[in-house]
Amino acid sequence: MTVVVNPATEETLAELESAGVEETDAAVARARAAFPAWRAVAPTDRARLLRRLATLVEEHHEELSRIESRNVGKPIAGARGEVGMVAQVFHFYAGAVDKHHGETIPVAGGVDMTFREPLGVVGLITPWNFPLNIASWKLGPALACGNTVVLKPAELTPLSALRLAELALDAGIPGGVLNVVVGKGSVVGQRLIEHPDVAKIGFTGSTEVGQQVMRGAASTIKRVTLELGGKSANVVFADADLERAAAAAPYAVFDNAGQDCCARSRILVQKPVYDRFLDLLVEATRRVRVGDPEDESTEMGPLISAAHRNSVASFVTDDSSIAFRGEAPDGRGFWYPCTLVEARPDDRIAREEVFGPVAALIPFADEADAIRIANDSEYGLSGSIWTRDGGRALRVARAIDTGVLSINSNSSVRVSTPFGGFKQSGFGRELGMHALEGYSEVKNVYYSTEG
Repeated sequence: MTVVVNPATEETLAELESAGVEETDAAVARARAAFPAWRAVAPTDRARLLRRLATLVEEHHEELSRIESRNVGKPIAGARGEVGMVAQVFHFYAGAVDKHHGETIPVAGGVDMTFREPLGVVGLITPWNFPLNIASWKLGPALACGNTVVLKPAELTPLSALRLAELALDAGIPGGVLNVVVGKGSVVGQRLIEHPDVAKIGFTGSTEVGQQVMRGAASTIKRVTLELGGKSANVVFADADLERAAAAAPYAVFDNAGQDCCARSRILVQKPVYDRFLDLLVEATRRVRVGDPEDESTEMGPLISAAHRNSVASFVTDDSSIAFRGEAPDGRGFWYPCTLVEARPDDRIAREEVFGPVAALIPFADEADAIRIANDSEYGLSGSIWTRDGGRALRVARAIDTGVLSINSNSSVRVSTPFGGFKQSGFGRELGMHALEGYSEVKNVYYSTEG
């Protein structure tokens, strides 16, 4: 039995039967049976169905936002923004269906051409921090390319995925094309990884589990896309607009209670302005509103579980290093306050992914030192550079080994641009037209024109 809990109140939201190997195999069989017909759907019709799903998400926007807010504990304002993006994703990939082109290649004696073919049944394994949003990032390109899908949402947060599957049927997407299976990752996820009829795994989660996905997929030579952990650097140079950088920095860490692989949880500040920036950052962090996710003014909610709260707390054991600790509600719910810690590059808190509302501040000397510290990580997912010097901004952006960077901004994700990491933050790209490459194969055909 899967018990789904509201992290803000600890009340039970749902009790669901946990699927096992048999149920997973049945879902894969449904997807396999549905694949030939879905693959054959005319591009304009497939686009129309995805656009209809996007419209239904818009029509059920508040319902889906409430589900997400209660299941994850995220502020309702943030949940609304995420559900809005889900609709945008399906609209984008509806428009991409007939724009994922092959090519012709000049050769002697005939014509050579390429086609983009769907893979078949795709297994999608998604996390609990942005359940519906990240599911859409994978579903959109997978369905647009003509694949059928078995989606395994996180055990803690399956409710929005289950509702989305119902809306997909209402949109006219045939049964068997989108299947949702709720169960343990060690059972359902592992079976999808090993199943011989699953052609590809799209996974978002920890680097440790990503390693297991790769090992399991090797036995059947599955295609794999991995979006894994991060320890992203927010690099603030002395010539930056300090007020603007400091005002933005808390939300780059504390959004979604820090449960974000893109969190800029290492704040690197050039030494001449370190003290001034810290003062500004403390004041900005003090203003973050932590509380009831259903309150329209709340900016940060609780962590996902008691076990995860204990994990986050284990990183903050030396009170002397704490520059600021905010307030959080007492009583029921898995609350943890916004926390700023002064750190050195080799400290555990500066190297491991906390996945909670804790930021490590690290001083640096110059441009070369900033690049060295930023790159001294096994991760390479996201990051920011704050400076008024355009040449420096581009030099540093090219030098930092990370997949998604912003200059004078802390944003990471847009529907139309690629998202993904370097190093142990994974490989493959989601969103934008680049995501379609991960859900299709290139087929080369040579046509002889000789008599």
